[in-house]
Amino acid sequence: MQLILIAGPYRTGTGNDPVLIQKNMDKLEAMALPIFRKGHIPMIGEWVANPLIALAGSKEIGDAVFTEIQYPTAHRLLTKCDAVLRIEGASKGADQDVELAQKLGLKIYFSLEEIPDNNG
Repeated sequence: MQLILIAGPYRTGTGNDPVLIQKNMDKLEAMALPIFRKGHIPMIGEWVANPLIALAGSKEIGDAVFTEIQYPTAHRLLTKCDAVLRIEGASKGADQDVELAQKLGLKIYFSLEEIPDNNG
């Protein structure tokens, strides 16, 4: 069983429009159930970061509080993960996640099909 961080666009290309950001979040979350059904634990950095950002008093996406918490959360999570699923789309943050994951020796997947089934 692997803990797999799902990395992909969140803010990139949205102009911080909440509707577009939610569309990106929906794409990230769409990968979670298939990963779970393969017998693994899916993780998305925003699942942890967003509540912390709100609790810390962020007033808008991209402000100092957001920046303090957003990327560092994913990077801390990566130290506990076994793998990353990098989904399609330009994303500086997701590229940084992959780079760190490679340095940590984690497996990098680029499609759900690459993730082994662990239900056997």
